[in-house]
Parts: sequence; C-alpha cells; structure tokens
Amino acid sequence: NGGVVGMLEVIESDFARLESDTKASEASAQEEYDTFMTDSKVDKESKTKDIEHKTAKKQDEEQALTVKIEDLEGTQKELDAALAYFDKLKPSCVDAGVSYEDRVARRKEEIESLQEALRILNGEDLA
Repeated sequence: NGGVVGMLEVIESDFARLESDTKASEASAQEEYDTFMTDSKVDKESKTKDIEHKTAKKQDEEQALTVKIEDLEGTQKELDAALAYFDKLKPSCVDAGVSYEDRVARRKEEIESLQEALRILNGEDLA
C-alpha cells in the first residue's frame, strides 16, 4: 500500500511542478506576445504614416518636375527663336568676305566723299 501511495504522491508533486512550470512559461510567452503585438502595432502605424508622407512628397515633387519641364520647354522655345533671329541678323552684322582693312578703307572713302559733299553744299571752292 505504501508503495502505491508514495508513487501517487511523487506523481502528484511532479504534476504540480510541471503545472506551475507550464503556467509560468505560458504567462511569460503571453507577455512576450503582447509586447510583440504592441510594438508591431506602433511600428505599423509609424510606417503607414511614413508611406502617407512619402506619397504626398512624391506627388509634390512630380508636380514640381512637371512645372520645371514646362519652364524648360518654354525657355528652349525662346532660345530657339532668339538663335533663329541671330542667324537671320548675322549676315547683315558680320560680313565675312571683307577684311578689316578693306572696311576701314571703304569707310575712309565714304567719309571723304561725305566731307566733299558737305563742302559743295556749303559753297566752298573746291579748286
């Protein structure tokens, strides 16, 4: 009789120890789970707000890029028009076929001719 009762007492004490270990382990695991879920919820909210901010910033940057592209296109059109006008004016401003000395000589002749015309108009004696 004593052997069976003693064995049952040992089994009961083993079971009580196992039950208390299991409850403590379960409580610890539940606490870890709760902490993990709380941290995950906070992290998810933070990342959701970050996504919203980055999406809004991306839209702003895309709008700014569109405006800058339009400005660039307008400026390029103005530059093209100015260059076309410059090309149109260049032949009348720069005569590449005549040297500097030839232009100076021609101007000198023109000035002398104009001075002679002025003397004639003033009635000065040319002889």
